Amino acid sequence: MEIELLQKIISEGRQLVSRINLVERDIILENNANYVLVGLRQVGKSYMMYSRIKQLLSEGVSIDSIVFINFDDERIKLHAEDLDQIVQAHKMTTDAEPIFFFDEIQSIDGWEHFARRLANYKYRVYITGSNAKMLSREIATTLGGRYLSQAMLPFSFNEYLRLLGVSLAKDWVYGAQDAELERIFYDYFYFGGLPDVTKIETKRYWLNEMFSKILLSDIIVRNSIRSEETIRLVVRRLAESVMHPISINRLVGMIKSAGQSISRNTMIDYLRFLIDSCLIFSIENYAARFSERTLVRKYYFSDNGLLNIFLKTPDTLLLENIVAIQLKRIYGDNVWYYNENIEIDFMLPEHQEALQVSWSLEDQRTLKREMDALEKFHKRFPEYSLSLITRYPNHSNLTLKDGTPVKTLSVMKYLLLKQ
Repeated sequence: MEIELLQKIISEGRQLVSRINLVERDIILENNANYVLVGLRQVGKSYMMYSRIKQLLSEGVSIDSIVFINFDDERIKLHAEDLDQIVQAHKMTTDAEPIFFFDEIQSIDGWEHFARRLANYKYRVYITGSNAKMLSREIATTLGGRYLSQAMLPFSFNEYLRLLGVSLAKDWVYGAQDAELERIFYDYFYFGGLPDVTKIETKRYWLNEMFSKILLSDIIVRNSIRSEETIRLVVRRLAESVMHPISINRLVGMIKSAGQSISRNTMIDYLRFLIDSCLIFSIENYAARFSERTLVRKYYFSDNGLLNIFLKTPDTLLLENIVAIQLKRIYGDNVWYYNENIEIDFMLPEHQEALQVSWSLEDQRTLKREMDALEKFHKRFPEYSLSLITRYPNHSNLTLKDGTPVKTLSVMKYLLLKQ
């Protein structure tokens, strides 16, 4: 490939970044680390790369340092052994220390050797790739610890508001803006936080199409799955089981009862494929023995909109799922549930917090059930702070029998306040 063409592509990449209007994401990347950005299809990995470039420029990095290459560009005809031409093309035009941004680099067979060599030479490198061809688990093995894997989830509600150009007033909790936010939150709650969904009128149709692309390209084709009907059924049963701990054997039984044949080992593989694609994630029971934690888990979807397409009565399932997404966003893998004669929806051991999630507390039996669970949990873990997250709270001040406060918040306020 001609060096002059690579120089032109690098120059075009710089111009592209300068033209794009971006929504700031609440994701912090370390300055001295190399990153691979991973996440659900259409979650905004490429735009996160653009955002990182603009952040570096605002910090004083020269535009001449930026080397942005989108390997989906049909003009790029490189083999792995030719990738060093990118470095040479940059050096021939400027003395600025390069910072490399490679989008969809997995299109080049053997790309990982080049990426590893750049890291060895102490260059800064950022990489994105399609889940259909490149997974974070494989990257960690391939790149030998030289890169950090940054998981990306759909937009948080704060980011979603930025996308719509809505700024929060200082007193929004008490002011008239609360009603405006509720209207916006309705769409976010039912149709999720994938960036492009805000532009679409037929949101459910778009989400169905998106799920089909994820299922076919990132799961079925990538993993050579023979029965599309079976994997679709697994996803549907997982959607209907959000909120509830479920075992591998129980899932196998549910699929067999629907007339599909599946082995336990195949089910384990399917769950791994779904997690690898970033469609779902799981949390474990803090009270379970280590050997049992992987056998029984709670499964959640990475986006409420994609979950909602499977549900007939979605409200309570979507409520717990959206809280799970936010906790995953903030705490990563340090989120648990607790189930040992007490059922606690979410437990954060490192931060000593416990959360219950309930659509409404108007029914006294529901309120008693939730408070009784928190009472029992408090006796075992008296140092933990306690919260109740609801859709529309009708209690502002709740306390346990010993006077311990139980914070009660609407889910919208929780998502906006919990960063």
